[in-house]
Amino acid sequence: MLRVSRLTDYGTMILGCLAQAGGASLSAKRIAQATQLKLPTAQKLLKQLAGRGLVQSERGALGGYRLARPAGNINAAEILEALEGPMALTECCHSEGQCELESFCSVGTAWRQINRAIRGALTEVTLSDLHRPPSGFQAPRLAADLSARMAR
Repeated sequence: MLRVSRLTDYGTMILGCLAQAGGASLSAKRIAQATQLKLPTAQKLLKQLAGRGLVQSERGALGGYRLARPAGNINAAEILEALEGPMALTECCHSEGQCELESFCSVGTAWRQINRAIRGALTEVTLSDLHRPPSGFQAPRLAADLSARMAR
C-alpha cells in the first residue's frame, strides 16, 4: 500500500500553515500552535523543509520561517521527496543497476512506468491545491490522469 508517513502529513500541514501566512515569517512556536503539533516535531520538520529549500528561515527577534517560493510553485512530488526521500515504488525505480535480478526481471520496466506516472501526477498538484483545493479538484480526476499516463 502506498502511504505517506505521519511526519510527511505533519510537514504538509506546516507548509499549508506557511502558505496561509501569505509570505509573513512565523516562529516555530507559532507554527506548532497553529498546527497543534508539539514544538520539537515542528522544529524537526521545519529544519528538514529548510534543508530541502522549501522554506526559508531567518534568525532574530523578528525572524521565523516562511515559504521559499509561492505555494503555487511547490508541488506534491517536491514535498514528498523532501520529507520521505526519493520516490521509488521498487528498488529498480530508484536507480537502475541496484537489483541483482534486474537483468532477467520481467516486471521492472512496468514498475518504472508506474513510478513515472505517479510522479508526473504529483508534480501537477501544488501546495495551493493541497492547502485549499480548487473547486474542480477531485480524486477521480487524478485517477483518470494516472490511467491516461499509464496508457502512454
